[in-house]
Amino acid sequence: MRSIRIDFAAPGWRRALYRLRPAWLAVGALGLALCVAAALAGWQLAEQRQAYQHRLRHQQERQAALAQPRPQAPRSVIAPAQAAFVNGAVLQLNLPWRELQDAVAAATPASVALLALEPDPRKRVLKLGAETKNSDDMIAYIEQLKQQELFSSVVLIHHEINEQDPNRPLRFQLEAQWVAP
Repeated sequence: MRSIRIDFAAPGWRRALYRLRPAWLAVGALGLALCVAAALAGWQLAEQRQAYQHRLRHQQERQAALAQPRPQAPRSVIAPAQAAFVNGAVLQLNLPWRELQDAVAAATPASVALLALEPDPRKRVLKLGAETKNSDDMIAYIEQLKQQELFSSVVLIHHEINEQDPNRPLRFQLEAQWVAP
């Protein structure tokens, strides 16, 4: 004989779940899992799209900013006296001090005492003040300076014997024209 199902319970969701076969429960669970997976995939795609749009908007703003002409700062007018002073200071700072000192030191013998080095950067002239015991040492010193590659010409400007000193040294001044290193 066949079993008869007698169910006096009121219809509802509990009753419907109880009467479902396990295969239908598995199909429902699988469908629910697919819906959750689809929702997560959609949420990730929405996040990626939002990030892409943010990067695109940022790139467009950057290109627009680069395309706009930049406002230039107003040029200030410098007085000629101030400009000449600044240019003179720059010339002083750009002097080849080390090269000049090395060239003079290489040419200076022990018999010559250097008293002064005065560079003139505008004319590229180095004025030297020196002292020696005799004129032969002075001439030899001038020839040594002329041999230096840094100097294009060396000229004796002034010389005198110091009568007040008991050794009577010969004081002289030179001008050495230097070439750009």
